[in-house]
Amino acid sequence: MYIINSISEFHQQLLLPEPLHPLVSVIDVSGLKPDENRIWEQFFVNFYCVSLKKEVTTKIKYGQQYYDFNKGTMNFIAPKQVQSLSISEIREIREECGQGYMLMFHPDFLLKHPLATTIKNYGFFSYSVNEALHLSDQEEKNVIEIFQKIDKEYRHIDRHTQDIILSQIDLLLNYSNRFYERQFITRKAVNNDLLSKMEHLLNACFEDEQTLNNGLPTVGYLAEQLSVSPRYLSDMLRSLTGQSTQQHIHDKLIEKAKEMLSTTNLSVSEIAFHLGFEHSQSFSKLFRTKTNLSPLEFRQSFN
Repeated sequence: MYIINSISEFHQQLLLPEPLHPLVSVIDVSGLKPDENRIWEQFFVNFYCVSLKKEVTTKIKYGQQYYDFNKGTMNFIAPKQVQSLSISEIREIREECGQGYMLMFHPDFLLKHPLATTIKNYGFFSYSVNEALHLSDQEEKNVIEIFQKIDKEYRHIDRHTQDIILSQIDLLLNYSNRFYERQFITRKAVNNDLLSKMEHLLNACFEDEQTLNNGLPTVGYLAEQLSVSPRYLSDMLRSLTGQSTQQHIHDKLIEKAKEMLSTTNLSVSEIAFHLGFEHSQSFSKLFRTKTNLSPLEFRQSFN
């Protein structure tokens, strides 16, 4: 695992001149000629990266399907996210890497600014590469303008530079949030298919006693089975249903618990164990939170 700690070091590895600002940089990706170095096989950077690429000629896998994207494609990478590129992929980049920009900014650049805290609320920094943001022409124009403003601003550093750049980064992330919500809506058919698959998966989990012996299904487990990242799955579900993945798991659990309480003579402890809980108290607490009744009160309402 190779660790790239600074933006300056990243510039060096990409065979670029020293950055004009030590904590923030915008580069034009069209001229990238990264060295054919084995460090790219597994590495992470200790700063944020937001990239926009145009004229992507390769197919990108999205969920279980492949799509061709010829317009602007954005990716978001948080510090310490492991990345990997093969030597053949590096050679492809050297030959034809398309057009676009990459914005890099170090966490230290955000210190004492509200963005240092709020940036953790942007779930797309936890999405997989195949869950990229795909822009319309107007969206792409808005994003490029922000990249260009940031690039222009750090070329004359003064006491206003940091605040102005941070306001532009904040604007970029807010736009990206809006554009992702638009993407969830415009890809509703694909996302509804994903929702349907998740419902089938949850049903199977709660019907399979062997599966529940390993504990309740987790967000990570469902995301892995559906070939998406956990954060993307929750954000997508929230846009479609108003509920996160965890809430869907809890709703399915309560639905199954009600069925067992009303149709079997199993004790509350036995039902809790059957549903994957180690402690019946945890089950009873969740049931009351969701229904305003204890499991026993719910059962008694049928007598």
